[in-house]
Amino acid sequence: MKQRTSITQGSILKALFRLAIPIMGTSFVQMAYNLVDMIWVGKLGTEAVAAVGTAGFFTWLAGAFILVPKIGAEVGVAQSTGQGDMNEVKKYIKHSIQMVICLAFVYGLIMIVFRKGLIGFFNLGDEEIVQGAISYLVIVSIGFVFYFINPVFTAIFNGYGDSKTPFIINSIGLITNLILDPLLIFGIGPFPRLGVEGAAIATVIAQAVATFVFIIKARKSLDIFSDIHLFQKPDTEHISKITKLGLPTAIQSGLFSIIAMVIARIIADWGPTPIAVQKVGSQIEAVSWMTAGGFQSAMSTFIGQNYGAGKWERVNKGYYIGMAIVSVIGVLATALLFFGGRDLFAIFIQEEEAIQYGIQYLKILSLAQFFMCLEITTAGAFNGLGKTVPPSIVGVGFNLLRIPAAIILSSTSLGLNGIWWAISISSVFKGIVLVAWYVILLKRQGKRLMV
Repeated sequence: MKQRTSITQGSILKALFRLAIPIMGTSFVQMAYNLVDMIWVGKLGTEAVAAVGTAGFFTWLAGAFILVPKIGAEVGVAQSTGQGDMNEVKKYIKHSIQMVICLAFVYGLIMIVFRKGLIGFFNLGDEEIVQGAISYLVIVSIGFVFYFINPVFTAIFNGYGDSKTPFIINSIGLITNLILDPLLIFGIGPFPRLGVEGAAIATVIAQAVATFVFIIKARKSLDIFSDIHLFQKPDTEHISKITKLGLPTAIQSGLFSIIAMVIARIIADWGPTPIAVQKVGSQIEAVSWMTAGGFQSAMSTFIGQNYGAGKWERVNKGYYIGMAIVSVIGVLATALLFFGGRDLFAIFIQEEEAIQYGIQYLKILSLAQFFMCLEITTAGAFNGLGKTVPPSIVGVGFNLLRIPAAIILSSTSLGLNGIWWAISISSVFKGIVLVAWYVILLKRQGKRLMV
């Protein structure tokens, strides 16, 4: 695998796009797993969507645990590559893979053992939805080792500057899922009709396929994957470094997931339809935050390698160029969600009541898209510098405020829309505060270098 030396030299705009476009593609591929499930499961009815959506909170929560080795691998590999230290690159790869495999087995076991209590938390009140959610959760938990390790492989390649490989491999997994979903959900041809369980099985198989392709690619990429002995005892120094880099972001993500579950519990008071609407709506909204997420990883890699190489001027310019790009994305996302709500929701759900709820959801959330894109990309810039704490402080602080805000606003004449407003307003403040924090950091660092 050829190292992408252009990241630390040449055109910043081209370097960012060269990194970001495949990463955005990978982000959309990962999002498409859920979207494909929602499209096919939606044909089974609102109850099936609610079941998958409820279980999906725990796969979402799993993402918090994945972030520890993922961020550690991405930042560690990027900075070590910028420094030209390939031995350190390999150490970050080895320890991040060891860590993520252990986390996958522990988390999956917890999900299976406590499945009834976890789903029971949402007080769904419909036995069919409850059983569907439990079945889905158990099946995906069995395959969590694949679900966990693929993002870490993706982060390793991205951190090294090769964002095309993860895009291709994750796309292979998506194609597998596209083929298996209708076959297993509806029992086409010789396959049994498995409904919600079929969607879970299709996802696990697709993730497993992607994992095996990653392993094949890794065995051929001897420049960074040679001499990586996963059965050797890990050293505490690199485990500590990875944890220090990834833990703040993981805590933020984990609390975000838990807060979302609490919000879902509040939404449940309005019945199963709003639950399904929130799940589908968040998948539609993911168009913008997945796009921004692509630039987040690109920004993290770009700044990480240039910071490692000691090129502060490129770090500074790269941030502002990246922010200009995502600003355009944020404006386009706002227009799409505000004006295209009916058409977007009709792809997933046919019931008119649910569509009306969905239109209101997307209009309110559309107002935060610009600020959300700024926040996500700025978090990537902080990560590239190895400063993962500030985004976590801002994220956790304003996300926690969503709970009292949702309770207060939903008790007014706004009703259910008050919950959506609580989410939207908090996203606006997160974007403003985090950008201001980073700009101040850039100015202070610049003054130090001038002294």
